[in-house]
Amino acid sequence: MAGRKPRPKAKLKVAALGGLDEIGKNMTILEYGNDIMVIDCGLAFPKDDMLGIDLVIPDVTYLTKNKDKIRGIVLTHGHEDHIGALPYILKQLNVPVFGTLLTLGLLENKLREHKMLDKTVLHTVVPGEKVKLGQFNVEFIHTNHSIADAVALAIHTPIGTVVHTGDFKVDYTPIDGEIIDLQRFAELGKEGVLLLMSDSTNAERKGFTISEKNVGKVFERIFEDSPKNRIMVATFSSNIHRIQQVINAAHMHGRKVAIIGRSMVNAVKTASELEYLWIPPRTLIDIGEIKNYRDEQLVIITTGSQGEPMSALSRISMNEHKQVSVKPDDKIIISASAIPGNEKSVIKVVNELLKKGADVIYGDMEEIHVSGHARQEELKLMLALTKPKYFMPVHGEFMHLASHRDLAISMGLDKKDIFVMKLGEVLEISRTEAKVNGTVPAGQVMVDGLGVGDVGNIVLRDRKHLSQDGLMVVVVTMDRENGTIVAGPDIISRGFVYVRVAEDLMDEARKVVLAALMECEEKNITSWNYIKGVIKDTLKNFLWQKTKRSPMILPIIMEV
Repeated sequence: MAGRKPRPKAKLKVAALGGLDEIGKNMTILEYGNDIMVIDCGLAFPKDDMLGIDLVIPDVTYLTKNKDKIRGIVLTHGHEDHIGALPYILKQLNVPVFGTLLTLGLLENKLREHKMLDKTVLHTVVPGEKVKLGQFNVEFIHTNHSIADAVALAIHTPIGTVVHTGDFKVDYTPIDGEIIDLQRFAELGKEGVLLLMSDSTNAERKGFTISEKNVGKVFERIFEDSPKNRIMVATFSSNIHRIQQVINAAHMHGRKVAIIGRSMVNAVKTASELEYLWIPPRTLIDIGEIKNYRDEQLVIITTGSQGEPMSALSRISMNEHKQVSVKPDDKIIISASAIPGNEKSVIKVVNELLKKGADVIYGDMEEIHVSGHARQEELKLMLALTKPKYFMPVHGEFMHLASHRDLAISMGLDKKDIFVMKLGEVLEISRTEAKVNGTVPAGQVMVDGLGVGDVGNIVLRDRKHLSQDGLMVVVVTMDRENGTIVAGPDIISRGFVYVRVAEDLMDEARKVVLAALMECEEKNITSWNYIKGVIKDTLKNFLWQKTKRSPMILPIIMEV
């Protein structure tokens, strides 16, 4: 007994600030004693009801309160939903960031735009390397995904090992030839894994995810079948392997490649400088040079696979792009699946391109896109190799997390050892048990222009109200001393009715407000707030009776 080490008393706490019950905004925190480490820091794109919002990022209130404990942010790969919030979050938490070469290369572009590059400490890691962050010993494991340089994490803690897969799939023929390090996952499983956190994005889908190589073969066939057409390919700018396959097919058919879209230009530049992308000599041309070549000599790679309004492909479809316009017989390949919520935008772009005579290949018409996420058989393989004591599905809507839970049960895991968590819930693990215990603040912070978090639910509710019913401003000039009306009321309407057509309605509204004001005057009421309330209620009731609409009403009282 004398020589045995005392068991650690501290408990490991795990909480997600993003990525549960949602697609995107991935962020997970691990806390042990006085040490906190953060996994990923992503953004999500706004939902339809978030009017005017540009991006959504995680709420990091808990981290800002405990910033002295944070030992670092560790990144699994360079997609927006894993690194996109960093420029905003690092302004609040100046902590070191760890990631692979390409991941940090893509992050540097963002930090440069936000003038944050000089203020941020970045550490480049390679698969197989271990980094000590307080009492966490973080090991990086090579995986496959739809972006190069993706890693999973094995986090060695005083009470056991936590494995976080990051986004992954099992690709036996990856573009860069580097197969996921299944052997290391198996070794960890033999040593004992306390907790597995695994990607659930495709947990509902049976079978295996197809290899990225398949897309290359389809591209080659499309190029073969289109000897006279100019070819355009829209894809995610971060999908370097997909871009590589388009360049390979172009080179094979003697075509020049032009790149458009700011994020695409940045990604190609970064990936080729870091040698993750091989561009044959004299293949790449500037977009301004395309007029010097015939259609059959050109391939244009562009952003806009999600139908984003300001993207290059969207502007091309609306004839608003300065250098590229659609020609009849252009072959346009949209090599991505629509992120949930973006379907309408994609269809709009496709319709516009088809109207201009282009031949558009999109959706399931051809195998022009494969997912970067594991399907059921690969997820089962990960569970079988790691043999975790406890399991927490991550990254996905509730239906994805629930499907992943059912898979784990089918593999023999006890239901009580599986934790389908909500954002902010804390999973507390000791050597002997795991349980959900308490919460930390979690939610969404909305970014609108330069404002971060200054648009909340009340502002969004007002925007929705304005967008649905419009606005009426009532201006009255009153005597400060005795509350008598000096001028007005004047009513200004925006987005409610076209005033010239509805003059009678506006006149009647004016009379109704005036009558209510006269009544206040008779009763010697001089409280401006009370009078504003009377104007609001009177006008609201009148307009609802006449039009069954409820515009936002803003009373303005000017004193003289």
